[in-house]
Amino acid sequence: MNRTKTWIFAIVLLFVALLAAPAKHSAQTMKLSADQQLLRDIFQQLIEINTTDSVGDCTAAANAMAARLKAAGFADEDVKVLGPNPRKGNLVARLRGTGARKPILLLAHIDVVEAKREDWSFDPFKFLEKDGYYYGRGTSDDKAMAAIFIANLIRIKQEGQEGFKPDRDLIVALTADEEGGDHNGVDWLLKNHRPLIEAEFGLNEGGGGAIRSGKKLFNAVQASEKVYQSFLLEVKNKGGHSSRPVKDNAIYHLAAGLQRLAAFDFPVNLNEVTRAYFERVSKIEGGQTGAAMKGALQNPPDAKSVAYLGAIPAYNATMRTTCVATMLEAGHAENALPQTARATVNCRILPTETAEYVKETLIKVTGDSRITITPIREPKPSPPSPLSAEVMKPIEAITERMWPGVPVVPMMSTGATDSLYLRNVGIPIYGTSGIFGDIDDSRAHGKDERISVKEFYDGQEFLYRLVKAFASSGANQRQAAK
Repeated sequence: MNRTKTWIFAIVLLFVALLAAPAKHSAQTMKLSADQQLLRDIFQQLIEINTTDSVGDCTAAANAMAARLKAAGFADEDVKVLGPNPRKGNLVARLRGTGARKPILLLAHIDVVEAKREDWSFDPFKFLEKDGYYYGRGTSDDKAMAAIFIANLIRIKQEGQEGFKPDRDLIVALTADEEGGDHNGVDWLLKNHRPLIEAEFGLNEGGGGAIRSGKKLFNAVQASEKVYQSFLLEVKNKGGHSSRPVKDNAIYHLAAGLQRLAAFDFPVNLNEVTRAYFERVSKIEGGQTGAAMKGALQNPPDAKSVAYLGAIPAYNATMRTTCVATMLEAGHAENALPQTARATVNCRILPTETAEYVKETLIKVTGDSRITITPIREPKPSPPSPLSAEVMKPIEAITERMWPGVPVVPMMSTGATDSLYLRNVGIPIYGTSGIFGDIDDSRAHGKDERISVKEFYDGQEFLYRLVKAFASSGANQRQAAK
């Protein structure tokens, strides 16, 4: 083959490869509808308002969303920003229906965890679109749902001018201090303005779809969650001069105890929700993972199956209580033996276990009487939300219509959400978003947090159809699911 033919052949191969390459979905390659463009604008606005506990301003974000709703025709009395201090405002907005049924609550938090510029590849508070993803702190947790609820509420209100009237009020609450801080918005609203968010049931974060290697596995509905509880581990010592070291060192004692904790696993303890989860997901996963899930369901659980699942963080956290060291502090001078060494250990406790049991376990596992273990704040356990047909059937119907063959799976969230406050006062809350993410690459709370552009807009459509189905009756409900 001569050189000319070789180059032509190479160009043809390159052209074929480009045609075969999967397209990257982005707003730059997607043609956005008016509703999608509105959502993108809202999302960017929220991401670029810093709402961290340290220096952020949730009130600014709440006021920005309030302004958008009022510009769309919402009355002042139906759009309120309230909070315990100037930086911790919560938005509560109401789209009024016929009142035939009790309202539903659409909940999302607008605060985000801390993010340092030096830890990221780019500014975490600058909205960035790249390679089919939106990047920025809060893109997946939880400003995507906040933006979707605002955009969809505006869309549904506009449809009211065309004849659609919900048979119940729709309440959107965007709240502060879910991630931390002293003024949790849901708790504060329940204690000070409960009638504003009183509802038959509600939707929140905590669920969503799972993808692996580009394949949609399932659409999860969070019906219960683990209990968040941190403990302070502390060692005190008389210290001394670093030029005369002794074996009795506070840092070493604490480190040894933490090392023993690192090697320890709490026992497997499945409950009704997690058993149902593994039973359904085992059929989806198949192969070695599916077989391991079936092994974990045995009584007693198969040890090899448990070991296999234990190496997969999402499944390990579903099987058992987990405790992990997250913060360290020790010593007072580089030339002095430490007088104090402290570690914060964050535990996510199964709802069938207690914080006291976990504390006793930590004492045994660390195995050193010099390490004192003290709970940080009181735990807040919550009951599961019932998986009623009224809630599950519309979720299943819309999931099947949008993603044929993808099953709906009830789940226990391994993290904590604000749903616990509402469940504890008798308002069932369900975590569902229709936003699919890579089950093996969750970046919430981490570096370069992101959300898939395509999945973001699919989530918008899913929640739009779902809310309309919940706010309609009979034939209208069936039409809303289409």
